[in-house]
Amino acid sequence: MERRRLGKLEVSAIGYGCMGLSYGYGPATDRQEGIRIIRAAAERGVTCFDTAEAYGPFKNEELVGEALAPIRDQVVIATKFGWNIDPQTGERRPGLNSRPEHIKAAAEGMLKRLKTDHIDLLYQHRVDPEVPIEDVAGTLKDLIAEGKVWHYGLSEAGAQTIRRAHAVHRITAIQSEYSIWTRDPEAEVLPACEELGIGFVPWSPLGQGFLTGKIDQSTTFDRSDFRRSFPRFTPEAREANLALVHLLKQMAERKNATPAQVALAWLLAQKPWIVPIPGTTKLPRLEENLGAVAVELTADDLREIETSFAGIPVTGARLPEQILQYSNR
Repeated sequence: MERRRLGKLEVSAIGYGCMGLSYGYGPATDRQEGIRIIRAAAERGVTCFDTAEAYGPFKNEELVGEALAPIRDQVVIATKFGWNIDPQTGERRPGLNSRPEHIKAAAEGMLKRLKTDHIDLLYQHRVDPEVPIEDVAGTLKDLIAEGKVWHYGLSEAGAQTIRRAHAVHRITAIQSEYSIWTRDPEAEVLPACEELGIGFVPWSPLGQGFLTGKIDQSTTFDRSDFRRSFPRFTPEAREANLALVHLLKQMAERKNATPAQVALAWLLAQKPWIVPIPGTTKLPRLEENLGAVAVELTADDLREIETSFAGIPVTGARLPEQILQYSNR
């Protein structure tokens, strides 16, 4: 597997987003099956595994910790704090909480669940407007000095916040939604990352599965699948957005690839410090995703994609408003 750098942290060019094994996209995967696919990813060269305390809460971190314990020194584990979750019980309360004492308590719980003595990359999951970002960065600086955390990241943060935090302690990576149909970071966040030497980790690089070509207007989602409430996933929006998938399929046919591989290859071609983290619960899809590193998109291919996609508007907001309000702060 090709390697890339997030700041000073070296990882595989494609990581693995673990969330869907426990949370978000329907019923949780069987625990042993989840362990099997995480280890299968590692066997195929993936070194960057992404989780968060909010996924469950706690269940996903516990799964990741168990799966990676035998090879802990060979992988990078990234997790996140920031929602108002009781560090002891996992009770989810309204809103955010990035008070320094809460961050420190959350980190202690993460270390236990992940079965490790350090967190390779710790992100603030969402920027808390009630806590100055300098206080958050200072707390991470303390945790790094103590050896409990090795690298600091922000998720869904705006460029100004990134600069303020980076002035207190070097940021290794920014994680935000980014894909061929979600281009928000391009205006300000990616330029800030490039200027400051920060890596970028796109979450949902396959558009919550839509860019794989496996979803259409007739697809039904489980009651526990949060895409049921996403504006971009109403039947009407899905029908309109299939035009985007059609373009991906055309390029994929010419490249002897799949739409998912083209979507991931497009991200990899944007910057050498971008590391997407697609998730899946199925081994064949894992192998398909990792195969994207072998898909070469020429400058002409990239121009064609850009021109073609520019003529098709995306229908629907990427997230519900109650979640979107916490982004780009």
